[in-house]
Amino acid sequence: MPEYPESVLTESRKGKTEVRALASKGEFIMCEYLDPESLEQTEKKKKLILKREDGETEEYFIIPMKQKGRDLLITPKEKSGEYIFWNKTEEKIEEL
Repeated sequence: MPEYPESVLTESRKGKTEVRALASKGEFIMCEYLDPESLEQTEKKKKLILKREDGETEEYFIIPMKQKGRDLLITPKEKSGEYIFWNKTEEKIEEL
């Protein structure tokens, strides 16, 4: 068995040693849903879009659970495929 640095080894709930390995890396965008008049959040859910180095994207909705500090990640039924957002800080359109 190869040697791994202690910093990448972790223990599963079952007590088995595992190697924490990089699956992919890239950019991300987190978007929220706002009322167009007030710019107040309309829903507590957010959308996380990951763009890997190979250009492929993954989408997840982040839904807050009733239990504080816990969120549920779910994949949408269909990818939107078009990633255009309003940057409220810089007041301009952004694309992924």
